[in-house]
Amino acid sequence: MTEGLPLRSNVPEAETWDLTALFSSDDEFYQALDQSIKDAQTFYDEYRGKLDNNTTILNALDEYAKLLIELDRLGNYAELRLSVDTANEDAQTLSAKLTTSYGKIASKLSFVESEILELSDSELDDLISVSENKNYLTKLKRRKPHALSTEVEQVLASLTPTTESAYDLYGTTKMLDIAFESFEHNGETYPLDYATYENEYEDHPDPEFRRKSFANFSDALRKYQNTTAATYNMQVQQEKIEADLRGYDSVIDYLLQDHEVTREMYDRQIDVIMSDLAPIMQKYAKLIKRIHGLDTMKFEDLQVSVDPTYEPDISIEDSKQYIYGALKVLGEDYLNMVETAYKDRWIDFAQNKGKETGAYCASPYATHSYVFISWTGKMTETFVLAHELGHAGHFTLAQANQPFLESEASMYFVEAPSTMNEMLMANYLFKNSDDPKFKRWVIGSIISRTYYHNMVTHLLEATYQREVYRKVDQGESLTAPKLNHIMRNVYEQFFGNEVQITEGAELTWMRQPHYYMGLYSYTYSAGLTIGTVMSQRIENEGQPAVDDWLNTLKAGGSESPANLAHIAGIDITTDQPLKSTISYIGSLVDELEQLTDEIEANA
Repeated sequence: MTEGLPLRSNVPEAETWDLTALFSSDDEFYQALDQSIKDAQTFYDEYRGKLDNNTTILNALDEYAKLLIELDRLGNYAELRLSVDTANEDAQTLSAKLTTSYGKIASKLSFVESEILELSDSELDDLISVSENKNYLTKLKRRKPHALSTEVEQVLASLTPTTESAYDLYGTTKMLDIAFESFEHNGETYPLDYATYENEYEDHPDPEFRRKSFANFSDALRKYQNTTAATYNMQVQQEKIEADLRGYDSVIDYLLQDHEVTREMYDRQIDVIMSDLAPIMQKYAKLIKRIHGLDTMKFEDLQVSVDPTYEPDISIEDSKQYIYGALKVLGEDYLNMVETAYKDRWIDFAQNKGKETGAYCASPYATHSYVFISWTGKMTETFVLAHELGHAGHFTLAQANQPFLESEASMYFVEAPSTMNEMLMANYLFKNSDDPKFKRWVIGSIISRTYYHNMVTHLLEATYQREVYRKVDQGESLTAPKLNHIMRNVYEQFFGNEVQITEGAELTWMRQPHYYMGLYSYTYSAGLTIGTVMSQRIENEGQPAVDDWLNTLKAGGSESPANLAHIAGIDITTDQPLKSTISYIGSLVDELEQLTDEIEANA
């Protein structure tokens, strides 16, 4: 039998992150959590009912930010501890303790925004004019028509552990309860779990193996579809209740409030990609079918590499030359941050049992960023790492230049720095070789890793999610058959007759935690639109464009997404950047086809 992943205790320490910058031990965490509960009560006693003048409010906001920074530190530590080993009982206990304590702290802090919103518009404007947290307060003012009484806001805050329980339950089902059975292929038995399937089997070059692993993976998911649907329904119905309580016309309008974008911008991002990108990706699917000699292009074939036999292997150590080479264009300070991330173990590279899937970057304001990745040794991992380091670079610069309440950009913008780094990696690799096979591999990686992942996978999730919320707004509850039907329809609409939507494809809604994070999925394509245009500016204009981009990153959340893009020289109030990005993807697919013709002619 092929060996499975090692236990967390058996992976090399050098491949794991060092969390001691957050807390030196779990005991220190628990002490800090107890102190935070006391500090929140002290803050409540000192300021509750007194936020009626600028001097008091400004002092309170300073103290409020300190409490939130500490809460952010606690939350990140708990998440980072658990995500690398979800079966670890100490990590589970620690996470559960934070969850139960969070509501106590949040309920003591909720009065801050409620009391500020009791000010008149002119008083709010006066406060904004003298505060360093101008955009934070401006966003708060926009929420004023939907604010509830201070007492109701406090009750809602105290219920946070309950309202966030769906996400926790989803994670428990996904990582601990779903039982995957091993399967046989050519006389050998292969283990199966989330990480192994998504990191290794999903793009396996053998179509029979790939399809067999997908069938077995889907069979395991299917057994838990009703539980997962009930969990998801719990999430969206809670969102619907709060949207109604606050007087929003729809759940989508409620969830878009903090994004600082219009409903038109949200819908445009989905509708234009569904109409304009679909034919390009259908052409790409047809090309993959041709390259691999497939009789039928199936859903589970979409993740296969253009040339799996060509892709170079790469070690963690060797990845540095590519990461440094691609990102050095952003300047010495940025590159120093990247070097420090490697040297001081900001990155968790290890593959082990119980580790969550995917990749992410956590950036606690109190310390530095942490990057979560499972290093498979494939060259495409350099794109993933460049992506996550894009988040790290963004938050490092934003936190160095903005107060806490102004440091985090809108979710609409937050994926722009990460996807822009992927484009810098692609541009760097292009310059390293004129070999047609290497160029085809690079383009194939850009399309399959960067664009397919961000502008197809996540965008189709967003299309599905929009339809879910439409049904919820109409008073419907969600069941597994209903969710399966929505998901299948989205895939069939996008891929047309070029891809057979295999049984099991409809269950992909079960694999994505983004649905428990508001309207996150569509923001990947929004970010990549900005990232694509920005990378082309840097490629064509050099240092002036780099300077604009660094200034954009430093602005953090002190500006709206439209203003941030404007600093970067991009106008996202029109569809031009999105249309331009889709056109660029089309040119990549065309070039991929030309290189394939050239390679096959010379074979």
